[in-house]
Amino acid sequence: MPSQLPPEAPALVLAALGDASGTAAELAALIRGDNPQIQVRLAALGEDGKELTSELEAAARERPEDATAAIVVPLLTGPHPVVDRLISAAVASSKVQVTVTEPLGPHPLLAEALHIRLSEKSLARADRMRLLNVSSPIDAVILATVGGENAAVEAQPTAVLLASRLTLPVLVASLDSAPAVADAAGRLRGIGAQRIALSPCLLGPEAPPGLASAAAEEIGAECADVLGAHDLIANLAARAYGSVLSAD
Repeated sequence: MPSQLPPEAPALVLAALGDASGTAAELAALIRGDNPQIQVRLAALGEDGKELTSELEAAARERPEDATAAIVVPLLTGPHPVVDRLISAAVASSKVQVTVTEPLGPHPLLAEALHIRLSEKSLARADRMRLLNVSSPIDAVILATVGGENAAVEAQPTAVLLASRLTLPVLVASLDSAPAVADAAGRLRGIGAQRIALSPCLLGPEAPPGLASAAAEEIGAECADVLGAHDLIANLAARAYGSVLSAD
């Protein structure tokens, strides 16, 4: 990320599922604090994406007519059909020159954040110098996603990265589609894993509160917290913005 940007540099517009409070607002504050040179805007997608359209139009009014007004970063760890549709409709409605980035995952920093959330619940131990597992109280991990089967497929690289960090089997399952959490648990127990942890690959607003913990309880597993407003997630969002700038 450049330490300085010209006034006409695109705004970083964070597109948040649901409303713009809680996790989304905390992430926006973290990004602003770490990157004061970036104009950070936060738009709740709600049910129609109109707030995102308004933010894009406002960003465009502050920039030259032929310049990219904004870089939209979805606050998601993977693809989500509802969010994809809302962002596309909002961008089209704004008639503003915009770049929309991919979701925040897969990425090594995402795997690191998941590892930290596991360790906070004593479901993984970490060498704090390298943030690698040194011994484990569990035998395997289920990486839980939402957003349908495509989101589960896209989470596979993150699962591989997390498995490498933990030196444990990690399977992807979906909280709202196939492959089901129960099926993943059955596969893991079939290879001898008895102590299983569920790791929600979610910021939080993507799923109803308690959905991940309920799924873990059903299979007799422990559950890590959702990622929430982790500083590594804020870092990923800033990196997504910076990667677009560097590609131009």
